[in-house]
Amino acid sequence: MQKSLSRFAWVLALSLPAFLGFNGCATVPITGRKQLNFFSPGQEMQLGLSSFEQMKKEVPVSRDAAAIALVQKVGKRIAAAAANDLPDAQWEFVVFESKEANAFCLPGGKIGVYTGILPITKDEAGLATVLGHEVAHASAHHGAERMSEALLRELGGQVLGMSLAKSDPKTQAAMSMVYGLGTQLGVALPHSRQNESEADAMGLIYMARAGYNPEAAVAFWERFAAATGGSDHGLWFLRTHPVTTDRIRHIKELLPRAKAEFRPQAR
Repeated sequence: MQKSLSRFAWVLALSLPAFLGFNGCATVPITGRKQLNFFSPGQEMQLGLSSFEQMKKEVPVSRDAAAIALVQKVGKRIAAAAANDLPDAQWEFVVFESKEANAFCLPGGKIGVYTGILPITKDEAGLATVLGHEVAHASAHHGAERMSEALLRELGGQVLGMSLAKSDPKTQAAMSMVYGLGTQLGVALPHSRQNESEADAMGLIYMARAGYNPEAAVAFWERFAAATGGSDHGLWFLRTHPVTTDRIRHIKELLPRAKAEFRPQAR
């Protein structure tokens, strides 16, 4: 067991420089953060398109003309505000029939909004908070980043498997479990939370540039917490999203920068 642990340490030590080298291959707009991204814009577009088309086959698309018009209107304004950060995006905003209070983004600019979140958005500014956040995921290439990290973790798992090939089955199982848990808690979940916080920060800028008062984001998240019962229960370190109270506090800290870019526009 000691030899296997030693071998495992060497594997991690040898893999770390490679990981750090790859980690600076792209830069996120607005925040300037360095990120891992193995995918070209064309690959992102294709992955997002195919997944979105499949989604539209599996989940009912809303026929509510008023809801569709509102999402399209706000979505186009937010997308225009982010145009320089993702110039090749093929933006598409679709409303799906679901009681779930949620929205999502797929690579390349494919945005889905569930009808369950619309009452919580309340108005255009509330919806701009949601769509600004989702558009930010696209322009920050968070989907490609998560897929790239998954590929790197898979590579690490294969390297570990080869290094433990001659170990006894119990040792292999134990070390595989340690590796899986370590990458999930130490890499995947923190990076997911980082992506969410980053999308909040970028989303505020986009909604401000689109002419929506970023202060509306605080009110939206307060309504969201009230409507969903908050998200402050359970194990924080196992969440991929920041808890609501932390999110609101973070957004308040970001408001001065976003408000500096706010220019009211005629609706």
